[in-house]
Amino acid sequence: MLVRDVQGGFEPQGFLCTDLQADPLDVLRWFVRRWAIEVTFAEVRRHLGVETQRQWSDRAIARTTPALLGLFSLVTLWANDISAGAPIKPRTALWYRKAEPTFSDALAAVRLQLWREMTFSASAPHAEIVKPPDPILNRLIHAVCFPA
Repeated sequence: MLVRDVQGGFEPQGFLCTDLQADPLDVLRWFVRRWAIEVTFAEVRRHLGVETQRQWSDRAIARTTPALLGLFSLVTLWANDISAGAPIKPRTALWYRKAEPTFSDALAAVRLQLWREMTFSASAPHAEIVKPPDPILNRLIHAVCFPA
């Protein structure tokens, strides 16, 4: 099936389907559904390391991938809760503007919440240790909460 943009904004694009009797609108719907799944797997690979496991046994790999997909879901749900209080602002650069937050932004928002609450604080307070001022600490946390 060949799809053309009547306004000329996009190049014509071909879509293939093995079901010759499929309705063209259904083929487009299947593509849109499939695209969401492809984006999810790309984000899980990029940010959580799916398919880069260093385990040597098939059983270890079979356990790790579902756990990382579960982590993706957990981060997504947690970021949704965070965005209910205040919208998650996408991190942009001059050459790359984003209208909506991506998984990278969601992951950073979750990290930021965890680190702000000092959930992982394990050291006992000592009089000789000086805590950096909050503005400096917040800048440091913002700098490291985004993946490299």
